Amino acid sequence: MQNEEIETIIQQLRKKEIDSYRVKKTDFLDFRAVIVAQEDNKDFRGNAQHGGETIYTYEPGWSK
Repeated sequence: MQNEEIETIIQQLRKKEIDSYRVKKTDFLDFRAVIVAQEDNKDFRGNAQHGGETIYTYEPGWSK
């Protein structure tokens, strides 16, 4: 997964164009690296699933 593709998905989550995004185990480290670099990284919530997949949502203020 390319960083540009991940950035697009992150923007879609922020704008509520998509409610969630399922990240495959093989893409997790790339996806997480881009999210951690975001200024609002604490607003992204990752929910681990069976099989190593993670579902990310954008929930401003959830971690406060």
